[in-house]
Amino acid sequence: MDWRQELLASGLWLLKTYLIVVLLCTGSVMLLIRSTQWGKQFWKLTGSYFSPRRHPRVLGILALVLLLTLLAVRVNVLFSNWYNGFYTAMQQLNESAFWRELLVFCVLAAVHVVRSLLDFYVGQSFNIHWREWLNEHLLNRWLERQAYYRSQYLDNPADNPDQRLQQDIASLVSGSLALSTGVVNALVSIVAYTFILWGLSGVLPLFGHEIPRGMVFAIFIYVLIATLFAFRIGRPLIRLNFLNEQLNADYRYALVRVREYAENMAFYCGEKVEGALLRSRFGAVIANAWRIVYRSLKFQGFNFVVSQTAVVFPFIIQAKRFFSKQITLGDMMQTAQAFSTLHDSLSFFRQAYDDFASYRAVLNRLSGFDQAIDQANALPVPQRREEGARVALENLTVRRPDGRPLVADAALEVRAGEPLLIRGRSGVGKTTLLRAMAGLWPYCEGRIVRPEQHVMFLSQKPYLPLGTLRDALYYPNPTTADDKAARQALIDVQLEYLVERLDEAADWSHILSLGEQQRLAFGRLLVGQPQAAFLDEATSAMDEELEQALYSMLCESLPQAVLVSVGHRSTLLRHHPRQLLLQGEGRWALAGA
Repeated sequence: MDWRQELLASGLWLLKTYLIVVLLCTGSVMLLIRSTQWGKQFWKLTGSYFSPRRHPRVLGILALVLLLTLLAVRVNVLFSNWYNGFYTAMQQLNESAFWRELLVFCVLAAVHVVRSLLDFYVGQSFNIHWREWLNEHLLNRWLERQAYYRSQYLDNPADNPDQRLQQDIASLVSGSLALSTGVVNALVSIVAYTFILWGLSGVLPLFGHEIPRGMVFAIFIYVLIATLFAFRIGRPLIRLNFLNEQLNADYRYALVRVREYAENMAFYCGEKVEGALLRSRFGAVIANAWRIVYRSLKFQGFNFVVSQTAVVFPFIIQAKRFFSKQITLGDMMQTAQAFSTLHDSLSFFRQAYDDFASYRAVLNRLSGFDQAIDQANALPVPQRREEGARVALENLTVRRPDGRPLVADAALEVRAGEPLLIRGRSGVGKTTLLRAMAGLWPYCEGRIVRPEQHVMFLSQKPYLPLGTLRDALYYPNPTTADDKAARQALIDVQLEYLVERLDEAADWSHILSLGEQQRLAFGRLLVGQPQAAFLDEATSAMDEELEQALYSMLCESLPQAVLVSVGHRSTLLRHHPRQLLLQGEGRWALAGA
């Protein structure tokens, strides 16, 4: 067969195989989605990405990936035929055939290199775009409706969401493409090399019987038995890999907490306690790692024995035919190459079992994360409505998670110019009531009236985002270039010494003291000009003189804003003509004007 015929045959093979594989893949995917748990998990996570209406380009890239995978199989088959011709030419001492086969090799090698590079680029491009979409999809679901916060109220919240968004998404995307193309390559190779080996195989004598094409049957039976044993040996790796991800994430989270609360730990000299906790979590990681090692030793050891035993099979079986000159050296070498490729293809699921185990663990973690978001979104949300700048509670009942009331049937209105102070002993529910008014506390009934957009909440420990001091001052609103407003706000909250550092990027939560952070939060009120502001012990780290100055400045700067404060200090009474006294067990009372 000359190169034109070979090219035409290869084109027809690619076309027919491509159509068959597309149909089989489509049917298999639909069957997996409908009939298996992990198929349903995968489709729930990523199904919309493969929608032709939303992402038509994705299916085109997938089609190209499939084509390149099939082309790889076809090139390997052509290399197998080349081995036969090359070694036969050497055995026959045919110099012209030898150089012709080397020329064919150069062409095949060039095609192989181009295909491999294109396959790498297309695959990586597909991975990056898919990862980008999946990250955005889950990140939006995690952030919208404040699921990142509300999930803490679940009985079984998803652990370490940072790892699931960063690491598990990358693992799922790369693993999905690698394993799916590996499966297609293995299945197509099985069919292609079975035909090659069928043509090269002779009679296999076995227990006094002669089995035509016996080598083909032998390898299928051999690999099937080996695969069943391998699955049994490797099954615990699924659970162990899941634990590996979880335990490493727990250890990393504990390390992050040391960095986050370094000053508190240093004041307490808590190094021994923290060290014991860190060593305990790391010890769990190492113990699980050793369990993976021991299980992998059994699994990989079994695979090595099976693979190495299979190397000599074709030579042993074909030796008699070769020495009796029934087949050429080229036939012998092609038999060995075809047998090895067929064995590897049939063994794909056995050899990749630990990859499937890791992939299944990642899929379970991401699916659990997605399910936790669904559960967080399903938690009840306090009824809220907006009536301009009005702030009121209408028969609001706030309960503990166990159902016991903290505040029962609260009905009041807070007016501009008449700040309200929520008071009561520790643990009576003051901050929880504020959470309910923010829409964060799910265990409440009744209605809350407040602005939805122009409202700000100041906590006892303000949150300072990474970035410049200007970003921290304007958070969560967009930063503006109005230097005059930003500088004046810092001066008004007595942080004038930071004016020249407005555009300095740093981790300001570790630079500023808690009192300075609370003053910066008051600056946010000045630049944000909210219609309503809720302050939860927002001056706890300030002295009384500074507290007096800031509250006076706030009342002067925001005369039309509704102010609600939570606090214990009696000094706050002078700034709040009305008080809501929480008395426990749902009881409450109003005092003041």
